[in-house]
Amino acid sequence: MSLIPELNSEAHVLVCGASRGIGLALCAALLARDDVAQVWAVARKASTSTELAKLAEQYGDRLKRADCDARDEQSLEALVRETLEGCDHLHLVISALGILHQDGAKPEKGLAQLTLASMQASFATNTFAPILLLKHLLPLLRKQPSTFAALSARVGSIGDNRLGGWYSYRASKAALNQLLHTASIELKRLNPASTVLAIHPGTTDTDLSKPFQANVPDGQLFEPAFSADRIIELVGIHGPSDSGTFWAWNDEPIVW
Repeated sequence: MSLIPELNSEAHVLVCGASRGIGLALCAALLARDDVAQVWAVARKASTSTELAKLAEQYGDRLKRADCDARDEQSLEALVRETLEGCDHLHLVISALGILHQDGAKPEKGLAQLTLASMQASFATNTFAPILLLKHLLPLLRKQPSTFAALSARVGSIGDNRLGGWYSYRASKAALNQLLHTASIELKRLNPASTVLAIHPGTTDTDLSKPFQANVPDGQLFEPAFSADRIIELVGIHGPSDSGTFWAWNDEPIVW
């Protein structure tokens, strides 16, 4: 299967949030493909990541590591101006950015636990960073075909919210979904062969889920490599006609 629909050449891919968890697994899975020419691994500390260093030893110049904090527009500007200089098109961008209980964010159980700082931390990484990444990479997504996929979460679905709790995380992912849907409309005008997808990767064995894994039913906690393969599969299935939609790891649509 082609990496993205209608792609007839080797792909240039950028993964943001690439130094651990699903992002790291995505880099490994993409580099293992013959139809991927280049992977840019973007993270706050990409250049000092031992895991990315191992991939660089294995794949050489096909992997380029870039330090960038996607929450900071100056950092994103430098990414495009310096690291991506000479790259005129990205076929696929995947944002694996997300926090639940790091950097001051907290998974609140009730209103009494809400704080402005925790909400701001959640939105900074889960909502603002992915859409700012898309903003700054837009000039590289204007040629056909191109896909921008961001990891969202089923708990961001308003229609599927029956348990409550996790106020900031739910709201930040719901806001991300709206931003992605809105961006898909603009991108369709700029490039009819563009695709924007929100993807729920399932509960994956990463730092984000560690404190909550005891509650996950048997067989529902995925290895990062499994999640990465499912995400790549979804990206290969869903092209421009599905732009602006929200999918679960098993290719089931999720209500907004």
